[in-house]
Amino acid sequence: MEETPNEAPEAPEPSLDVMQYVRALWRRKWLILGVTAVMTLVGLFHTLRQPKIYAASTSLIIDVAAPRVLDTDVKEVMGDERGNYWANKEYYQTQSEVITSRAVASRVVDRLGLRTDAAFLGLAGIQDEEARKKAMATADPVSLVRSRITVIPSSNSRVVRIAVEDLDPKRAALLANEVAEAYIAENLALRLKTTEGASVWLEERMGELGSRASTSELDLYKFKRSADVLSLSVNGKDGQQQPSTAKLAYDRYMEELIAVRTRMAAVQARVDAMYQLRKHASPEAEHWAEGLPEASEGALRDLRAKVLEQRTACVELSERYLPEHPKMQECQGKLTVMQQELRRGLENLVRSAETALAAVKANERTLLERVEQAKAEAFALTEKEIAYQKLRREAENDQRLYEMVLKRFKELELSGQLRTSNVRVLDAALPNPAPVRPNTRSAVMLFFLLGLMGGVAVVLGLELLDASVANRADVEERLGLAFIGAMPPLKPEDGGPADLFIHRHPRSPAAEMCRAIRTNLLFMSPDKPFRTVVVSSAGPAEGKSTVVINLGMVMAQTGTRVLLMDTDMRRPRLHKAFGVPDDVGVSSLVVGEGSLEGAIKSTDVPNLFVLPCGPLPPNPAELLHTRAFSELLGKLRERFDCVLLDSPPLGPVSDALVLSKQTDGILLVLKAGTTQREQARRAIRSLRDVKARVIGALLNHVDLKGGKYGAENYGYNYRGYGNERDEQRRAS
Repeated sequence: MEETPNEAPEAPEPSLDVMQYVRALWRRKWLILGVTAVMTLVGLFHTLRQPKIYAASTSLIIDVAAPRVLDTDVKEVMGDERGNYWANKEYYQTQSEVITSRAVASRVVDRLGLRTDAAFLGLAGIQDEEARKKAMATADPVSLVRSRITVIPSSNSRVVRIAVEDLDPKRAALLANEVAEAYIAENLALRLKTTEGASVWLEERMGELGSRASTSELDLYKFKRSADVLSLSVNGKDGQQQPSTAKLAYDRYMEELIAVRTRMAAVQARVDAMYQLRKHASPEAEHWAEGLPEASEGALRDLRAKVLEQRTACVELSERYLPEHPKMQECQGKLTVMQQELRRGLENLVRSAETALAAVKANERTLLERVEQAKAEAFALTEKEIAYQKLRREAENDQRLYEMVLKRFKELELSGQLRTSNVRVLDAALPNPAPVRPNTRSAVMLFFLLGLMGGVAVVLGLELLDASVANRADVEERLGLAFIGAMPPLKPEDGGPADLFIHRHPRSPAAEMCRAIRTNLLFMSPDKPFRTVVVSSAGPAEGKSTVVINLGMVMAQTGTRVLLMDTDMRRPRLHKAFGVPDDVGVSSLVVGEGSLEGAIKSTDVPNLFVLPCGPLPPNPAELLHTRAFSELLGKLRERFDCVLLDSPPLGPVSDALVLSKQTDGILLVLKAGTTQREQARRAIRSLRDVKARVIGALLNHVDLKGGKYGAENYGYNYRGYGNERDEQRRAS
């Protein structure tokens, strides 16, 4: 027999099929409704058992700062104006924390006496007085009050609502109002406490600064006395610093020195000019005096005029007289005397200039000494002035700090006497008779949705966890096999055997589906029809024997000679289905006992024959692997048009693998909803390992009444299409 190549490779897992889960939800709708109903009832029961909670709220207006009663220059410790959005947001968040703080809750507990209120503490149900007192001692009413407070700020406004929840509506309103009053009192107390703390600190600092200011003034006075100065650096009217006395003396001496040096330069120039004129003139000549400005003034001018007149007279006498003449000698004598006097006058003039130059130089030396002395005094005084200025600045700073602290202390003393608050009540809380919890309608709707989602989750979980072969898609896409057809559950109404159901109900949907399987097998190989086909399954109890019997019946109805060969030598059942003896069968023929004609049994179905298993052999697999079995199978192929071999399952034993190599192919029967995909894959893998030809798979036990497999279009609705005449016949 020719070996056919292996079929297509194993198919991968298909992508998500949404409609598959939709069908699963519809198929298990009663499970979903049951879970939903149970959850809804649980939610209703749970809600009705919950205690009723009432709520009340007080509206407050919280300003950023308290009303300004005093002048704007008088500022409080906590009175900053907050102008930007983030600062205001942070402020209101802080106020929310203050409202829910333990300090505010403690005020409420103390004002209302909640520490001994058994109803508020939830201890009213304790009948024993001692046990109740002990429970009250361990209770924490402050935390209980805090847990019931909710701060609800209003967007884009300064209104804040304080909501309180309680079992009693009147007590809820009372708590809300008391929380508001306690918050206002706590806010005012916090501001006053801060102001008092700041006042104490400022008072301490004021005493220290006053003492420091007095000490600084005294140190400044002592420095003046020790420096022996009345005032060092005095500020003028325009605020500019005035120079000291030493600096003024130094400046005056410098001005005089400059003037003396200027004068000395002029005198020196005059003396040098006299020296220069006298140097270039003869000692006896007096003409150099003409270059001196002083020679043209006073007595020297008159003397020069007389010398000139006498010289003129002598010149006139020289024209008449000889030099030895007495008149000439007398005239020359007078001229000589006058010239001598003129020269003495000129010499006196030079000596006078030299004397003036010497006096100016002496004055310069004196001024230089005074300048140096004034400079030294100025430097010493500047050093004292630096120390003085330092002490003066310290004294002024101490005095300024003292005055600033004193002013702030007076402001806080005045502002501390105010009792204004930046919080005021807008609407007081009123008892609300309607409870806020539990909301029965919302709770029931919530549990209904939870139940619905839970039911859906359970169904989807079951569907995801279901690893069985369920429908045609599983066969074709997950297992990679050709889908031959489907068989519904065979449950005869007349109580007869299920194996012969199609024989008794030839027009039933099961019969039509079986005929569709026959047609699919025919069209899978039209040129070379299957003569020998092994029918097996992945596991036991999947209906392969029933499929063999009913498939053989519908094949025989077409006039084809069909032999049902029972090769399940472990649990044979074909002879039971047809009621034929099993004394001689396949095992007998293989070992050479009995005849083929005697072993083949006819049935009530025309053209359908059965070859029972015969006695159970100890080694079925070896028996099927013998030459005798192959020869037997060849004889049967010659005598019948089609031989269907009912074999054991593939999972437990290897009989079907041996048979698949000796036949035209193997047909795999899978029980819908029972056969696991992994089990089917292992069976297919074992067939492919031996290179057997897998014709396809047949899905057995398919529920056609809208169950998990009802959406698959396996065939017609035969009851509404082909059985109208039968129904009319039954009705008549």
